Amino acid sequence: MLNNGLMNIEAKKLSLIQELLKIDNENIINAFESLLHKSKYDHFEDGIKPMTIKQFNDEIDQAIDDEKNNRLISNEALKQKIKKWN
Repeated sequence: MLNNGLMNIEAKKLSLIQELLKIDNENIINAFESLLHKSKYDHFEDGIKPMTIKQFNDEIDQAIDDEKNNRLISNEALKQKIKKWN
């Protein structure tokens, strides 16, 4: 079933691309683009769950422990690392 569902999604994506290529109205394309971005954002937001108080306190404890044990990086050192990513 998963494979069939996956193929169905692939077929829908191809069909959507074909339809999108036929559109020559910039307003429709802009509206579609806005809808796509909003849908992706909404889907992302749905996946975010609030932390429990215990999780929050555990994160704070971990940060304090990292600081005590010198497992931090300065913002300047981080900037230098980022520059090397390119």
